[in-house]
Amino acid sequence: MATFAELGIEEGLLQSIQTLGFTQPTPIQEKAIPVLLQGTKDFIGLAQTGTGKTAAFGLPLLQLIKKQDKFPQALIICPTRELCLQIANDLDGFKNKKDHLTVTAVYGGTSISQQIRDLKRGTHAVVATPGRLIDLIERKAINLEQIHYVVLDEADEMLNMGFKDDIEFILKNTPNRQSTWLFSATMPPEIRQVSKRYMNQPFEITIGKTNAGAANIDHQYYATQHHNRYEVLKRIIDFNPGIYGIVFARTKADTQDIAERLTREGYDIDAIHGDLTQQQRDKVMGLFRDKSIQLLIATDVAARGIDVTGITHVINYELPDDVEVYTHRSGRTGRAGKSGISVSIVTPKEIYRLRQIERILNAKVHKMDVPTGKDVCRKQFFHFIDKMLQADISRGEYETYLPTLKEKFGNIEKEEILQRVAALEFDRFLKYYENAADLNMRDDSRRGERGSDRRSERTPREGGERKFSSAGNGSYQRLFVNLGTKDGFYKASFLQFILDMSDLKKEVLGRIDMKEMTSWIEIEPSAGKKMIKAIDGKNYRGRKIRMNDAESGGGRRK
Repeated sequence: MATFAELGIEEGLLQSIQTLGFTQPTPIQEKAIPVLLQGTKDFIGLAQTGTGKTAAFGLPLLQLIKKQDKFPQALIICPTRELCLQIANDLDGFKNKKDHLTVTAVYGGTSISQQIRDLKRGTHAVVATPGRLIDLIERKAINLEQIHYVVLDEADEMLNMGFKDDIEFILKNTPNRQSTWLFSATMPPEIRQVSKRYMNQPFEITIGKTNAGAANIDHQYYATQHHNRYEVLKRIIDFNPGIYGIVFARTKADTQDIAERLTREGYDIDAIHGDLTQQQRDKVMGLFRDKSIQLLIATDVAARGIDVTGITHVINYELPDDVEVYTHRSGRTGRAGKSGISVSIVTPKEIYRLRQIERILNAKVHKMDVPTGKDVCRKQFFHFIDKMLQADISRGEYETYLPTLKEKFGNIEKEEILQRVAALEFDRFLKYYENAADLNMRDDSRRGERGSDRRSERTPREGGERKFSSAGNGSYQRLFVNLGTKDGFYKASFLQFILDMSDLKKEVLGRIDMKEMTSWIEIEPSAGKKMIKAIDGKNYRGRKIRMNDAESGGGRRK
Protein backbone atom coordinates (compact mmCIF):
# COMPACT_ATOMS: atom_id res chain seq x y z
CA MET A 1 0.00 0.00 0.00
CA ALA A 2 1.29 3.46 -0.94
CA THR A 3 1.87 6.21 1.62
CA PHE A 4 0.21 9.64 1.45
CA ALA A 5 3.56 11.07 0.31
CA GLU A 6 3.76 8.52 -2.52
CA LEU A 7 0.24 9.51 -3.59
CA GLY A 8 1.51 13.07 -4.13
CA ILE A 9 0.34 14.89 -0.99
CA GLU A 10 2.59 17.87 -0.22
CA GLU A 11 4.69 18.21 2.92
CA GLY A 12 2.57 20.78 4.77
CA LEU A 13 -0.57 18.66 4.48
CA LEU A 14 1.36 15.54 5.44
CA GLN A 15 2.41 17.14 8.71
CA SER A 16 -1.18 18.12 9.50
CA ILE A 17 -2.70 14.71 8.85
CA GLN A 18 0.12 12.94 10.70
CA THR A 19 -0.81 15.06 13.73
CA LEU A 20 -4.39 13.76 13.31
CA GLY A 21 -3.12 10.16 13.31
CA PHE A 22 -3.41 9.45 9.57
CA THR A 23 -0.79 6.81 8.81
CA GLN A 24 -1.94 4.76 5.79
CA PRO A 25 -4.48 5.76 3.11
CA THR A 26 -7.78 3.90 2.98
CA PRO A 27 -8.65 2.17 -0.33
CA ILE A 28 -10.81 5.10 -1.55
CA GLN A 29 -8.03 7.57 -0.67
CA GLU A 30 -5.36 5.48 -2.38
CA LYS A 31 -7.34 5.28 -5.65
CA ALA A 32 -8.90 8.75 -5.67
CA ILE A 33 -6.09 11.11 -4.57
CA PRO A 34 -3.72 10.63 -7.58
CA VAL A 35 -6.61 11.21 -10.01
CA LEU A 36 -8.04 14.23 -8.19
CA LEU A 37 -4.64 15.91 -7.83
CA GLN A 38 -4.63 16.34 -11.61
CA GLY A 39 -7.42 18.88 -11.10
CA THR A 40 -8.87 18.45 -14.58
CA LYS A 41 -10.45 15.00 -14.46
CA ASP A 42 -14.12 14.38 -13.60
CA PHE A 43 -14.44 11.64 -11.02
CA ILE A 44 -17.05 9.25 -9.55
CA GLY A 45 -16.23 7.42 -6.32
CA LEU A 46 -18.65 4.76 -5.06
CA ALA A 47 -17.95 3.77 -1.47
CA GLN A 48 -19.85 3.32 1.76
CA THR A 49 -19.93 5.97 4.46
CA GLY A 50 -17.06 5.77 6.94
CA THR A 51 -14.44 4.81 4.33
CA GLY A 52 -12.50 8.09 4.42
CA LYS A 53 -14.15 9.96 1.53
CA THR A 54 -13.70 13.41 3.09
CA ALA A 55 -9.92 13.11 3.09
CA ALA A 56 -10.05 11.51 -0.38
CA PHE A 57 -11.41 14.75 -1.89
CA GLY A 58 -10.39 17.19 0.86
CA LEU A 59 -6.62 16.74 0.64
CA PRO A 60 -6.47 17.21 -3.18
CA LEU A 61 -8.74 20.27 -2.92
CA LEU A 62 -6.55 21.91 -0.28
CA GLN A 63 -3.47 21.25 -2.42
CA LEU A 64 -5.02 22.56 -5.67
CA ILE A 65 -6.47 25.79 -4.26
CA LYS A 66 -4.41 28.92 -4.99
CA LYS A 67 -3.91 30.43 -1.56
CA GLN A 68 -3.12 33.92 -2.88
CA ASP A 69 -6.58 34.17 -4.54
CA LYS A 70 -9.11 34.73 -1.77
CA PHE A 71 -12.32 33.97 -3.62
CA PRO A 72 -14.34 30.72 -3.78
CA GLN A 73 -12.41 28.22 -5.90
CA ALA A 74 -13.88 24.98 -4.53
CA LEU A 75 -17.50 24.13 -3.77
CA ILE A 76 -18.56 21.07 -1.75
CA ILE A 77 -22.29 20.28 -1.73
CA CYS A 78 -23.71 17.88 0.86
CA PRO A 79 -27.23 16.99 2.05
CA THR A 80 -27.38 18.15 5.68
CA ARG A 81 -26.20 20.77 8.13
CA GLU A 82 -24.39 18.17 10.27
CA LEU A 83 -22.38 16.82 7.36
CA CYS A 84 -21.68 20.37 6.13
CA LEU A 85 -20.17 21.35 9.50
CA GLN A 86 -18.26 18.09 9.76
CA ILE A 87 -16.64 18.49 6.33
CA ALA A 88 -15.69 22.11 7.08
CA ASN A 89 -14.15 21.07 10.40
CA ASP A 90 -12.28 18.20 8.76
CA LEU A 91 -10.83 20.49 6.08
CA ASP A 92 -9.71 22.94 8.77
CA GLY A 93 -7.95 20.03 10.47
CA PHE A 94 -6.34 18.77 7.26
CA LYS A 95 -4.97 22.09 5.97
CA ASN A 96 -1.38 23.22 6.28
CA LYS A 97 -1.21 25.33 9.43
CA LYS A 98 1.13 27.78 7.65
CA ASP A 99 -1.38 28.43 4.87
CA HIS A 100 -3.89 31.21 5.43
CA LEU A 101 -6.64 29.19 3.79
CA THR A 102 -10.30 29.79 4.68
CA VAL A 103 -13.15 27.29 4.52
CA THR A 104 -16.71 28.63 4.98
CA ALA A 105 -19.76 26.51 5.77
CA VAL A 106 -23.21 27.75 4.66
CA TYR A 107 -26.36 25.88 5.69
CA GLY A 108 -29.97 26.42 6.69
CA GLY A 109 -31.40 26.77 10.18
CA THR A 110 -29.11 29.64 11.19
CA SER A 111 -28.51 33.32 10.37
CA ILE A 112 -27.99 33.87 6.65
CA SER A 113 -26.78 37.43 7.40
CA GLN A 114 -23.77 36.13 9.30
CA GLN A 115 -22.95 33.69 6.53
CA ILE A 116 -23.13 36.52 3.96
CA ARG A 117 -20.69 38.55 6.10
CA ASP A 118 -18.34 35.53 6.27
CA LEU A 119 -18.40 35.21 2.48
CA LYS A 120 -17.76 38.91 1.96
CA ARG A 121 -14.61 38.69 4.07
CA GLY A 122 -13.26 36.27 1.48
CA THR A 123 -12.92 32.51 1.40
CA HIS A 124 -11.16 29.82 -0.64
CA ALA A 125 -13.64 26.96 -0.30
CA VAL A 126 -17.36 26.79 0.43
CA VAL A 127 -19.13 23.79 1.97
CA ALA A 128 -22.89 24.11 1.46
CA THR A 129 -26.28 22.48 1.70
CA PRO A 130 -28.26 22.90 -1.57
CA GLY A 131 -31.12 25.01 -0.25
CA ARG A 132 -28.99 27.61 1.51
CA LEU A 133 -26.56 27.82 -1.41
CA ILE A 134 -29.39 28.54 -3.87
CA ASP A 135 -30.72 31.19 -1.50
CA LEU A 136 -27.28 32.85 -1.51
CA ILE A 137 -27.04 32.60 -5.31
CA GLU A 138 -30.43 34.27 -5.75
CA ARG A 139 -29.44 37.05 -3.33
CA LYS A 140 -26.24 37.49 -5.34
CA ALA A 141 -24.33 37.00 -2.09
CA ILE A 142 -21.97 34.44 -3.59
CA ASN A 143 -20.16 34.40 -6.92
CA LEU A 144 -19.58 30.95 -8.39
CA GLU A 145 -18.03 32.20 -11.65
CA GLN A 146 -14.53 31.31 -10.48
CA ILE A 147 -15.35 27.92 -8.95
CA HIS A 148 -12.87 25.43 -10.42
CA TYR A 149 -13.77 22.30 -8.44
CA VAL A 150 -17.24 21.03 -7.47
CA VAL A 151 -17.69 18.09 -5.09
CA LEU A 152 -21.06 16.34 -4.69
CA ASP A 153 -20.80 14.39 -1.44
CA GLU A 154 -23.42 11.79 -0.42
CA ALA A 155 -25.01 12.28 -3.84
CA ASP A 156 -27.55 9.48 -3.36
CA GLU A 157 -28.72 11.01 -0.07
CA MET A 158 -29.26 14.37 -1.81
CA LEU A 159 -31.29 12.60 -4.48
CA ASN A 160 -33.42 10.82 -1.85
CA MET A 161 -34.09 14.17 -0.17
CA GLY A 162 -35.41 15.63 -3.42
CA PHE A 163 -32.41 17.83 -4.29
CA LYS A 164 -31.97 16.66 -7.91
CA ASP A 165 -33.26 19.93 -9.42
CA ASP A 166 -31.22 21.95 -6.92
CA ILE A 167 -28.03 20.09 -7.85
CA GLU A 168 -28.64 20.71 -11.54
CA PHE A 169 -29.30 24.42 -10.85
CA ILE A 170 -26.02 24.70 -8.93
CA LEU A 171 -24.03 22.91 -11.65
CA LYS A 172 -25.49 25.27 -14.25
CA ASN A 173 -24.25 28.19 -12.12
CA THR A 174 -20.64 26.94 -12.04
CA PRO A 175 -19.83 27.31 -15.75
CA ASN A 176 -16.04 27.54 -15.36
CA ARG A 177 -15.44 24.45 -13.24
CA GLN A 178 -12.41 22.43 -14.30
CA SER A 179 -13.63 19.19 -12.74
CA THR A 180 -16.61 17.68 -10.92
CA TRP A 181 -16.13 15.00 -8.27
CA LEU A 182 -19.12 12.87 -7.25
CA PHE A 183 -19.05 10.62 -4.17
CA SER A 184 -21.90 8.29 -3.32
CA ALA A 185 -22.64 5.01 -1.55
CA THR A 186 -24.94 3.90 -4.37
CA MET A 187 -25.55 4.87 -8.00
CA PRO A 188 -29.29 5.19 -8.73
CA PRO A 189 -30.30 5.89 -12.35
CA GLU A 190 -31.10 9.54 -11.56
CA ILE A 191 -27.53 10.21 -10.40
CA ARG A 192 -26.19 8.42 -13.46
CA GLN A 193 -28.28 10.81 -15.57
CA VAL A 194 -26.82 13.85 -13.79
CA SER A 195 -23.29 12.52 -14.29
CA LYS A 196 -23.87 12.00 -18.02
CA ARG A 197 -25.26 15.50 -18.41
CA TYR A 198 -22.68 17.45 -16.42
CA MET A 199 -19.53 15.31 -16.38
CA ASN A 200 -17.06 14.54 -19.15
CA GLN A 201 -15.87 10.92 -19.30
CA PRO A 202 -15.48 10.64 -15.52
CA PHE A 203 -12.91 8.32 -14.01
CA GLU A 204 -14.98 5.90 -11.91
CA ILE A 205 -13.95 3.65 -9.04
CA THR A 206 -15.95 1.39 -6.75
CA ILE A 207 -14.69 0.39 -3.32
CA GLY A 208 -16.40 -2.80 -2.25
CA LYS A 209 -19.67 -4.00 -3.74
CA THR A 210 -22.26 -1.32 -4.51
CA ASN A 211 -25.05 -1.51 -1.91
CA ALA A 212 -22.91 -3.82 0.22
CA GLY A 213 -22.40 -3.05 3.86
CA ALA A 214 -18.99 -2.71 5.44
CA ALA A 215 -17.23 -6.02 6.00
CA ASN A 216 -16.70 -5.26 9.68
CA ILE A 217 -20.43 -4.95 10.40
CA ASP A 218 -22.17 -7.99 11.87
CA HIS A 219 -25.77 -8.10 10.57
CA GLN A 220 -28.20 -9.70 13.03
CA TYR A 221 -31.96 -10.08 13.39
CA TYR A 222 -34.41 -11.08 16.12
CA ALA A 223 -37.68 -12.70 14.99
CA THR A 224 -40.77 -11.92 17.07
CA GLN A 225 -44.45 -11.06 16.80
CA HIS A 226 -45.39 -7.45 16.06
CA HIS A 227 -46.87 -6.75 19.50
CA ASN A 228 -43.54 -7.75 21.11
CA ARG A 229 -41.35 -5.27 19.17
CA TYR A 230 -40.92 -2.83 22.04
CA GLU A 231 -40.09 -5.52 24.59
CA VAL A 232 -37.54 -7.05 22.21
CA LEU A 233 -35.97 -3.61 21.78
CA LYS A 234 -35.63 -3.33 25.56
CA ARG A 235 -34.07 -6.79 25.77
CA ILE A 236 -31.51 -5.85 23.10
CA ILE A 237 -30.60 -2.65 24.95
CA ASP A 238 -30.42 -4.36 28.35
CA PHE A 239 -28.40 -7.27 26.97
CA ASN A 240 -25.76 -4.81 25.66
CA PRO A 241 -24.99 -2.63 28.71
CA GLY A 242 -22.24 -0.68 26.91
CA ILE A 243 -24.42 0.08 23.88
CA TYR A 244 -24.01 3.43 22.10
CA GLY A 245 -26.21 3.58 19.06
CA ILE A 246 -29.12 4.73 16.91
CA VAL A 247 -32.58 3.17 16.85
CA PHE A 248 -34.31 3.78 13.49
CA ALA A 249 -38.10 4.05 13.37
CA ARG A 250 -40.30 4.76 10.35
CA THR A 251 -42.31 7.80 11.47
CA LYS A 252 -41.91 10.75 13.81
CA ALA A 253 -44.86 9.38 15.84
CA ASP A 254 -42.95 6.12 16.34
CA THR A 255 -39.78 7.93 17.44
CA GLN A 256 -41.72 9.98 19.97
CA ASP A 257 -43.58 6.94 21.30
CA ILE A 258 -40.40 4.84 21.68
CA ALA A 259 -38.48 7.74 23.24
CA GLU A 260 -41.23 8.57 25.73
CA ARG A 261 -41.60 4.94 26.84
CA LEU A 262 -37.85 4.39 27.25
CA THR A 263 -37.42 7.70 29.08
CA ARG A 264 -40.18 6.80 31.55
CA GLU A 265 -38.31 3.57 32.27
CA GLY A 266 -35.04 5.34 33.04
CA TYR A 267 -33.01 4.96 29.84
CA ASP A 268 -30.57 7.68 28.71
CA ILE A 269 -32.07 8.41 25.30
CA ASP A 270 -33.49 11.19 23.14
CA ALA A 271 -35.16 11.47 19.74
CA ILE A 272 -34.72 13.51 16.56
CA HIS A 273 -37.43 13.95 13.96
CA GLY A 274 -38.76 16.54 11.53
CA ASP A 275 -40.71 18.57 14.12
CA LEU A 276 -37.60 19.65 16.02
CA THR A 277 -36.24 23.15 15.51
CA GLN A 278 -32.59 23.42 14.46
CA GLN A 279 -31.71 24.60 17.97
CA GLN A 280 -33.43 21.56 19.55
CA ARG A 281 -31.75 19.23 17.05
CA ASP A 282 -28.32 20.72 17.77
CA LYS A 283 -28.86 20.27 21.50
CA VAL A 284 -29.84 16.61 21.12
CA MET A 285 -26.92 15.90 18.78
CA GLY A 286 -24.51 17.61 21.18
CA LEU A 287 -25.68 15.36 24.02
CA PHE A 288 -25.36 12.29 21.79
CA ARG A 289 -21.87 13.17 20.55
CA ASP A 290 -20.48 13.64 24.06
CA LYS A 291 -22.26 10.41 25.11
CA SER A 292 -24.50 12.11 27.67
CA ILE A 293 -27.24 10.01 26.09
CA GLN A 294 -26.77 6.36 25.23
CA LEU A 295 -29.22 5.99 22.37
CA LEU A 296 -30.69 8.22 19.68
CA ILE A 297 -34.15 7.38 18.32
CA ALA A 298 -34.44 8.73 14.77
CA THR A 299 -36.33 8.65 11.49
CA ASP A 300 -34.33 8.15 8.29
CA VAL A 301 -34.98 11.71 7.15
CA ALA A 302 -33.91 13.28 10.46
CA ALA A 303 -30.78 11.08 10.71
CA ARG A 304 -29.33 12.04 7.33
CA GLY A 305 -25.84 13.45 7.58
CA ILE A 306 -25.24 12.21 11.13
CA ASP A 307 -21.62 11.12 11.37
CA VAL A 308 -20.70 10.16 14.93
CA THR A 309 -17.69 8.03 15.74
CA GLY A 310 -17.80 5.03 18.03
CA ILE A 311 -21.38 3.90 17.39
CA THR A 312 -21.57 0.25 18.46
CA HIS A 313 -25.09 -0.64 17.33
CA VAL A 314 -27.67 0.38 14.75
CA ILE A 315 -31.11 -1.03 15.55
CA ASN A 316 -33.86 -1.26 12.94
CA TYR A 317 -37.07 -1.13 14.98
CA GLU A 318 -38.69 -2.00 11.66
CA LEU A 319 -37.02 -2.92 8.38
CA PRO A 320 -36.98 -0.19 5.73
CA ASP A 321 -38.54 -0.91 2.35
CA ASP A 322 -35.39 -0.08 0.38
CA VAL A 323 -32.11 -1.94 0.65
CA GLU A 324 -30.31 1.36 0.03
CA VAL A 325 -31.91 2.76 3.20
CA TYR A 326 -30.82 -0.33 5.14
CA THR A 327 -27.26 0.17 3.84
CA HIS A 328 -27.22 3.81 4.93
CA ARG A 329 -28.58 2.90 8.36
CA SER A 330 -26.08 0.11 8.99
CA GLY A 331 -23.26 2.30 7.68
CA ARG A 332 -23.53 4.49 10.79
CA THR A 333 -21.61 1.82 12.68
CA GLY A 334 -18.45 -0.14 11.84
CA ARG A 335 -16.63 3.00 10.70
CA ALA A 336 -12.93 3.84 10.44
CA GLY A 337 -11.92 0.19 10.72
CA LYS A 338 -13.91 -0.47 13.91
CA SER A 339 -16.45 -3.27 14.18
CA GLY A 340 -20.16 -2.67 14.59
CA ILE A 341 -23.49 -4.46 14.81
CA SER A 342 -26.61 -3.82 12.72
CA VAL A 343 -29.67 -5.32 14.42
CA SER A 344 -33.17 -5.74 12.98
CA ILE A 345 -36.38 -6.64 14.81
CA VAL A 346 -38.34 -8.70 12.29
CA THR A 347 -41.93 -9.96 12.26
CA PRO A 348 -43.28 -12.82 10.08
CA LYS A 349 -44.45 -10.38 7.38
CA GLU A 350 -40.95 -8.94 7.06
CA ILE A 351 -38.96 -12.14 6.63
CA TYR A 352 -39.17 -12.02 2.82
CA ARG A 353 -37.75 -8.47 2.88
CA LEU A 354 -34.88 -9.65 5.06
CA ARG A 355 -34.05 -12.30 2.45
CA GLN A 356 -34.04 -9.61 -0.26
CA ILE A 357 -31.59 -7.57 1.83
CA GLU A 358 -29.32 -10.61 2.19
CA ARG A 359 -29.32 -11.26 -1.56
CA ILE A 360 -28.52 -7.69 -2.54
CA LEU A 361 -25.96 -7.13 0.24
CA ASN A 362 -24.45 -10.54 -0.48
CA ALA A 363 -24.12 -10.88 3.28
CA LYS A 364 -25.67 -13.22 5.82
CA VAL A 365 -28.00 -11.68 8.40
CA HIS A 366 -27.57 -13.91 11.43
CA LYS A 367 -30.62 -15.04 13.39
CA MET A 368 -30.25 -14.38 17.11
CA ASP A 369 -32.34 -15.69 19.99
CA VAL A 370 -34.10 -12.97 21.98
CA PRO A 371 -32.31 -13.03 25.38
CA THR A 372 -34.25 -14.47 28.28
CA GLY A 373 -34.73 -12.48 31.47
CA LYS A 374 -32.01 -14.54 33.17
CA ASP A 375 -29.63 -13.90 30.25
CA VAL A 376 -30.14 -10.13 30.61
CA CYS A 377 -29.63 -10.14 34.39
CA ARG A 378 -26.49 -12.26 34.08
CA LYS A 379 -25.02 -9.96 31.40
CA GLN A 380 -25.79 -6.82 33.40
CA PHE A 381 -24.37 -8.32 36.57
CA PHE A 382 -21.01 -9.25 35.07
CA HIS A 383 -20.80 -5.88 33.30
CA PHE A 384 -21.26 -4.18 36.68
CA ILE A 385 -18.62 -6.40 38.30
CA ASP A 386 -16.14 -5.59 35.51
CA LYS A 387 -16.80 -1.86 35.95
CA MET A 388 -16.33 -2.17 39.70
CA LEU A 389 -13.01 -3.99 39.31
CA GLN A 390 -11.79 -1.39 36.79
CA ALA A 391 -12.83 1.63 38.90
CA ASP A 392 -10.00 4.10 39.54
CA ILE A 393 -9.53 4.40 43.33
CA SER A 394 -6.18 6.18 43.16
CA ARG A 395 -7.49 9.75 43.05
CA GLY A 396 -9.89 9.89 45.99
CA GLU A 397 -8.88 9.85 49.65
CA TYR A 398 -10.67 6.58 50.16
CA GLU A 399 -8.16 5.34 52.69
CA THR A 400 -9.48 7.90 55.20
CA TYR A 401 -12.79 6.02 55.19
CA LEU A 402 -11.26 2.55 55.51
CA PRO A 403 -11.30 2.38 59.34
CA THR A 404 -15.02 3.20 59.43
CA LEU A 405 -15.76 0.78 56.58
CA LYS A 406 -13.86 -2.01 58.28
CA GLU A 407 -15.79 -1.37 61.47
CA LYS A 408 -19.15 -1.34 59.66
CA PHE A 409 -18.42 -4.54 57.74
CA GLY A 410 -16.38 -6.26 60.42
CA ASN A 411 -19.00 -8.89 61.22
CA ILE A 412 -20.22 -9.47 57.65
CA GLU A 413 -18.75 -12.10 55.35
CA LYS A 414 -17.31 -10.99 52.00
CA GLU A 415 -19.90 -13.07 50.11
CA GLU A 416 -22.73 -11.23 51.88
CA ILE A 417 -21.21 -7.83 51.04
CA LEU A 418 -21.10 -8.83 47.37
CA GLN A 419 -24.70 -9.98 47.52
CA ARG A 420 -25.82 -6.69 49.08
CA VAL A 421 -23.96 -4.67 46.40
CA ALA A 422 -25.61 -6.77 43.70
CA ALA A 423 -29.04 -6.33 45.31
CA LEU A 424 -28.66 -2.53 45.37
CA GLU A 425 -27.58 -2.41 41.73
CA PHE A 426 -29.86 -5.07 40.24
CA ASP A 427 -33.05 -5.03 42.26
CA ARG A 428 -34.96 -3.30 39.41
CA PHE A 429 -33.65 -5.71 36.78
CA LEU A 430 -34.32 -8.79 38.87
CA LYS A 431 -37.90 -7.75 39.63
CA TYR A 432 -38.64 -6.74 36.03
CA TYR A 433 -37.22 -9.94 34.51
CA GLU A 434 -38.27 -12.33 37.28
CA ASN A 435 -41.18 -13.75 35.27
CA ALA A 436 -40.18 -12.44 31.83
CA ALA A 437 -41.90 -14.11 28.90
CA ASP A 438 -40.08 -15.88 26.08
CA LEU A 439 -40.28 -13.45 23.14
CA ASN A 440 -38.82 -15.81 20.53
CA MET A 441 -40.98 -17.18 17.73
CA ARG A 442 -42.46 -20.60 18.33
CA ASP A 443 -42.12 -23.28 15.66
CA ASP A 444 -45.70 -22.75 14.44
CA SER A 445 -44.92 -19.03 13.95
CA ARG A 446 -41.90 -19.88 11.83
CA ARG A 447 -44.04 -22.12 9.63
CA GLY A 448 -46.29 -19.08 9.15
CA GLU A 449 -43.25 -17.04 8.14
CA ARG A 450 -42.33 -19.49 5.40
CA GLY A 451 -45.89 -19.42 4.07
CA SER A 452 -45.93 -15.63 4.16
CA ASP A 453 -42.54 -15.59 2.41
CA ARG A 454 -43.79 -17.69 -0.50
CA ARG A 455 -47.00 -15.69 -0.89
CA SER A 456 -45.20 -12.36 -0.81
CA GLU A 457 -42.68 -13.33 -3.48
CA ARG A 458 -45.13 -15.01 -5.85
CA THR A 459 -44.65 -13.70 -9.39
CA PRO A 460 -47.57 -12.47 -11.50
CA ARG A 461 -48.99 -14.49 -14.37
CA GLU A 462 -47.76 -13.17 -17.68
CA GLY A 463 -50.24 -10.67 -19.12
CA GLY A 464 -52.48 -10.89 -16.04
CA GLU A 465 -53.31 -8.53 -13.18
CA ARG A 466 -51.44 -9.36 -9.98
CA LYS A 467 -53.37 -9.99 -6.75
CA PHE A 468 -51.47 -9.67 -3.51
CA SER A 469 -52.25 -11.37 -0.24
CA SER A 470 -50.93 -11.11 3.29
CA ALA A 471 -50.73 -13.85 5.87
CA GLY A 472 -53.96 -13.91 7.83
CA ASN A 473 -55.43 -10.77 6.22
CA GLY A 474 -56.89 -11.99 2.92
CA SER A 475 -56.50 -9.95 -0.27
CA TYR A 476 -55.18 -6.42 -0.26
CA GLN A 477 -56.94 -3.54 -1.97
CA ARG A 478 -54.70 -1.70 -4.45
CA LEU A 479 -54.69 2.11 -4.49
CA PHE A 480 -53.33 4.33 -7.24
CA VAL A 481 -51.72 7.71 -6.46
CA ASN A 482 -50.17 10.25 -8.86
CA LEU A 483 -46.97 10.67 -6.82
CA GLY A 484 -43.68 8.96 -7.54
CA THR A 485 -39.90 9.14 -7.41
CA LYS A 486 -39.90 12.31 -9.55
CA ASP A 487 -41.58 14.05 -6.61
CA GLY A 488 -38.48 13.41 -4.51
CA PHE A 489 -39.80 10.30 -2.76
CA TYR A 490 -38.18 6.94 -2.20
CA LYS A 491 -40.07 4.09 -0.56
CA ALA A 492 -39.26 4.86 3.07
CA SER A 493 -40.02 8.58 2.81
CA PHE A 494 -43.17 7.90 0.74
CA LEU A 495 -44.40 5.42 3.36
CA GLN A 496 -43.81 7.97 6.11
CA PHE A 497 -45.63 10.63 4.06
CA ILE A 498 -48.81 8.59 3.46
CA LEU A 499 -48.92 7.32 7.06
CA ASP A 500 -48.56 10.83 8.47
CA MET A 501 -51.24 12.14 6.06
CA SER A 502 -53.75 9.38 6.81
CA ASP A 503 -52.97 8.71 10.50
CA LEU A 504 -52.96 4.97 9.77
CA LYS A 505 -50.64 2.30 11.14
CA LYS A 506 -48.05 0.62 8.92
CA GLU A 507 -49.55 -2.81 9.65
CA VAL A 508 -52.51 -2.13 7.32
CA LEU A 509 -50.15 -1.75 4.34
CA GLY A 510 -48.62 -4.34 2.07
CA ARG A 511 -46.26 -3.72 -0.80
CA ILE A 512 -45.59 -0.28 -2.29
CA ASP A 513 -44.68 -0.18 -5.98
CA MET A 514 -43.20 3.17 -7.06
CA LYS A 515 -42.64 4.48 -10.57
CA GLU A 516 -41.34 7.86 -11.68
CA MET A 517 -44.72 9.63 -11.81
CA THR A 518 -47.12 7.20 -10.11
CA SER A 519 -47.31 4.62 -7.33
CA TRP A 520 -49.49 1.67 -6.27
CA ILE A 521 -50.17 0.88 -2.63
CA GLU A 522 -51.45 -2.36 -1.14
CA ILE A 523 -53.76 -1.73 1.82
CA GLU A 524 -56.21 -3.77 3.86
CA PRO A 525 -59.73 -3.14 2.46
CA SER A 526 -60.99 -1.88 5.84
CA ALA A 527 -58.49 1.00 5.73
CA GLY A 528 -58.60 1.87 2.01
CA LYS A 529 -61.44 4.39 2.17
CA LYS A 530 -59.85 6.21 5.10
CA MET A 531 -56.57 6.64 3.22
CA ILE A 532 -58.30 7.87 0.06
CA LYS A 533 -60.39 10.36 2.07
CA ALA A 534 -57.29 11.67 3.88
CA ILE A 535 -55.07 12.08 0.79
CA ASP A 536 -57.16 12.45 -2.39
CA GLY A 537 -57.52 16.11 -3.36
CA LYS A 538 -54.76 17.39 -1.07
CA ASN A 539 -51.85 19.42 -2.45
CA TYR A 540 -48.20 18.42 -2.58
CA ARG A 541 -45.71 21.07 -3.73
CA GLY A 542 -48.48 22.90 -5.58
CA ARG A 543 -49.80 19.77 -7.32
CA LYS A 544 -53.18 18.20 -6.56
CA ILE A 545 -52.90 14.62 -5.31
CA ARG A 546 -55.14 12.07 -7.00
CA MET A 547 -55.70 8.79 -5.13
CA ASN A 548 -58.29 6.11 -5.86
CA ASP A 549 -58.92 2.39 -6.12
CA ALA A 550 -56.62 1.05 -8.86
CA GLU A 551 -58.99 -1.83 -9.69
CA SER A 552 -61.89 0.52 -10.40
CA GLY A 553 -60.05 2.28 -13.19
CA GLY A 554 -57.93 4.74 -11.19
CA GLY A 555 -54.53 3.78 -12.50
CA ARG A 556 -53.18 1.16 -14.83
CA ARG A 557 -49.91 -0.40 -13.95
CA LYS A 558 -47.30 -0.25 -16.69
